[in-house]
Amino acid sequence: MKTTFALLLTAVLFISCKKEAPKSELYPEAAETQTPIDLGKEIFNGKGNCFACHREDQKVIGPSIQEISRTYKAKKGNLVEFLKENADPLVDPSQYEAMKVNLQLTKTFSDGELKGLEAYIYSFE
Repeated sequence: MKTTFALLLTAVLFISCKKEAPKSELYPEAAETQTPIDLGKEIFNGKGNCFACHREDQKVIGPSIQEISRTYKAKKGNLVEFLKENADPLVDPSQYEAMKVNLQLTKTFSDGELKGLEAYIYSFE
């Protein structure tokens, strides 16, 4: 009886201590179902603060998302490297000084977050 109880207790403890798969650091509740575009949209409209200067189809302070997408695709630019400040701006270099503040923020993003932003921007045309 004691042996059966010990085996049962061991099995229960083993099952309850089973580790779960790691989830996204940024949005753990959506890690398994969130697409890169969805992640990029959340970052664009949230912690990235990109929406303050960029709109889908019109220039505000910075160029529109559509213009960024078209230009980077046409010139085969690397948007992620630009966001890391490892590449020159391709769309509107005159606005580069204004963007430097946000680039300090985007340089802290993970590669996955930057790829999400890139996917979101490239989804416009």
